[in-house]
Amino acid sequence: MARGVYIHIPFCHQICHYCDFNKVFFKNQPVDAYIEALGQEIAMTVAQNSEAFQQIETIFLGGGTPTALSAAQISRLLEIIRNFIPMQNVKEFTSEANPDELTEEKLQALFDGGVNRLSMGVQSFDAGLLEKIGRTHSNEHVYKAIETAKQVGFTNISIDLMYGLPGQTMEQWAQTLQTALALKLPHYSAYSLIVEPKTVFYIQYAKGKLHLPTQDLEADMYDMLMREMEAAGLVQYEISNFAEEGNESVHNKIYWDNDEYAGFGAGAHGYLAGVRYSNHGPIKKYIETVESGVRPLVHEHAVTFEEKVEEQMFLGLRKVDGVTFESYEKKMQEPMQKRYGEIIEQLVKEGLLQLDERGIRLTRQGRFVGNEVFQQFLT
Repeated sequence: MARGVYIHIPFCHQICHYCDFNKVFFKNQPVDAYIEALGQEIAMTVAQNSEAFQQIETIFLGGGTPTALSAAQISRLLEIIRNFIPMQNVKEFTSEANPDELTEEKLQALFDGGVNRLSMGVQSFDAGLLEKIGRTHSNEHVYKAIETAKQVGFTNISIDLMYGLPGQTMEQWAQTLQTALALKLPHYSAYSLIVEPKTVFYIQYAKGKLHLPTQDLEADMYDMLMREMEAAGLVQYEISNFAEEGNESVHNKIYWDNDEYAGFGAGAHGYLAGVRYSNHGPIKKYIETVESGVRPLVHEHAVTFEEKVEEQMFLGLRKVDGVTFESYEKKMQEPMQKRYGEIIEQLVKEGLLQLDERGIRLTRQGRFVGNEVFQQFLT
């Protein structure tokens, strides 16, 4: 049973230097045909798995940049979604957004179409760093977008921040956090830079031209992030996410709970009926496949029991609440201690895991080395 829907909009007016998602420049792309193909893919998939779509709780428009579309294109996309996806249980409908693309007209189209949460890619409030990472917005764009969004009716607004950026100092990071928290938003996400293949930064890194903060400095930035968010009254509910109580991202929790979700669009990934799948990435190939009446699948993998167990642990441990014994046993039909008792005992001794009668979770120290902890649960 799917709990969420992810819809990929692969168009951008500017490609950021760190981004490795499936995306293309907006200009001269068959955007309208792509939107209609999305409708066909959604209709086909829902028809084939109608029962799986009766309890959809969240929809997430990601990219690329959904707000690269015009207001009319946004309205058409949202009309298609409402036509084909059962909406009766949807409580959270998120769209990613670029601050410099959020006109009042687009915001109104999003709001009128049912979107009730915005996730804005801000990354930094330092003009020099923004230019260095390939972002085109200014701080004024951010302030204006948030103000206009609130006037339109949005109350649930999140912004993404990044640290560990090339040449970034603690002072710059402190200033970005201070500016971000002064906005008093209900949700913040903050991610350390990962240099991915096929990105501008990867090319620079390979040539020795990308100068990144040391691991110790990045750890200090993460420590400052947790301290400042806590001081502002925000609750850390996942390694990289902070929210006012009640404003946690329901959609992202679906991933961390290892529950099923549908993925639509070029290059999108999904997890339905025990099968993880991905779609064709090239837009032309995606559209042609859908128009021929076939789902645009390029890869399908039936998740084995062993993989499901591992995913339950390394995804669930991203949450500050961790993995409960009850949720694990309900899904796996075996007690967690049977398989992982010794590993848990060792990680508790090392001060990286906390254990109580409810389950296990990362300690504060463990959050700094989360990937190393997760590795222990992989065979």
